[in-house]
Amino acid sequence: MSREKKPSFTLNTVDDMFTTQEIRDERKLPRIRDIPIKAIKDFPDHPYKVKDDEDMMNLMESIKENGVLTPVTVRKIPGGSYEMISGHRRKRACELLGMPVIRGEVVELDRDEAIIMMCDSNLQRTTILPSEKAFAYKMRLDAMKRLPGRPSINGAPVEHHLKGIKSRDVLASEVGESKDQIRRYIRLTELIPEILEQVDEGKIALRPAVEISYFPKDLQEELYDTMEMEACTPSHAQTIRMRRLLADNKLTAESITAIMQEEKPNQKEKIILRDDRTRSLLPKDLPVNKREDYIIKALEHYGRYLKKQREQDFER
Repeated sequence: MSREKKPSFTLNTVDDMFTTQEIRDERKLPRIRDIPIKAIKDFPDHPYKVKDDEDMMNLMESIKENGVLTPVTVRKIPGGSYEMISGHRRKRACELLGMPVIRGEVVELDRDEAIIMMCDSNLQRTTILPSEKAFAYKMRLDAMKRLPGRPSINGAPVEHHLKGIKSRDVLASEVGESKDQIRRYIRLTELIPEILEQVDEGKIALRPAVEISYFPKDLQEELYDTMEMEACTPSHAQTIRMRRLLADNKLTAESITAIMQEEKPNQKEKIILRDDRTRSLLPKDLPVNKREDYIIKALEHYGRYLKKQREQDFER
């Protein structure tokens, strides 16, 4: 009795029939791998600044000695490249060191899930500028509103069980800020870059900055020009008064200048040039912090001129 011969071919699995070779190859790769740095694109509208400063130099030294201890997090995007989610500073340090690849974890996330993970991972940093919080909170909140669910710790979407609760309340709970404070930070995204930079530098506090954010852009520019000319910044009380004038359609360049020229109780004594004709005598490219020195030198020069004139008159 002859035995039945087994077929010499194997049947394709459902997975083989309904997935591409690229997907099957991708599934065989580890989640953490060496990724060519040139294949990683920065996250669009990334709100966190990457500076070639002292901290960057320290990071470069650490990577040079120990390698990248924490892999970056990326997601695959069309075209065979990757999009950075967490690790922009590490990527920049590796670029400066001339490294061709970086260790990275590849996660499967859609755009809004990636936004949330990107914001969360960077909010763990020790130092975060107000502008960074402002744009990160705005991006994260907008993404949360678009998602039917929120990502869990590992990035996988989960069902949103907080129906009836506003996204802002959820965000406040997750980042440890009050919803009013989150609202204040998001208002900063309405500031012109020059004023926002002053907030980052600590020259303007958060609450007056929020009041200024309601000014039209042209009046924000007028305020900034006045701040530069008078070498001062507005107090919270002054910005409240300006906003009241704005509500009454009475906020103008003139009213801004008048308010900004008021002397504050804690304001150090300084020279204030109230005459536009006097201001026009100063070089246009003269920095604000150099004006006092320029005026003093001009007065000294004029004093020597007057003394010489008196000596010549005496000799006559």
